[in-house]
Amino acid sequence: MKKQVIVYSAEGCIECSMVKKVLTEENIPFEVRDVLTNPEYQKEVEKYGFLGIPVTVVEDKAVKGFNNQLQELIELAKK
Repeated sequence: MKKQVIVYSAEGCIECSMVKKVLTEENIPFEVRDVLTNPEYQKEVEKYGFLGIPVTVVEDKAVKGFNNQLQELIELAKK
């Protein structure tokens, strides 16, 4: 069973769009939480130790940005 994946993002964020595109291409379902429309989502991002977006979360692991660590998270989400 695939794990829940959450992407904290905002409209107009290019890196956020790249993260969502890769997850879609990998057939990984994800929930988008827009930090600009809901201040609670920004607080959740900060609890993971980040101030900016995108932040991708799988289980208790979070990765900021579009980088090599994201690929590790994608592999975790597939298990």
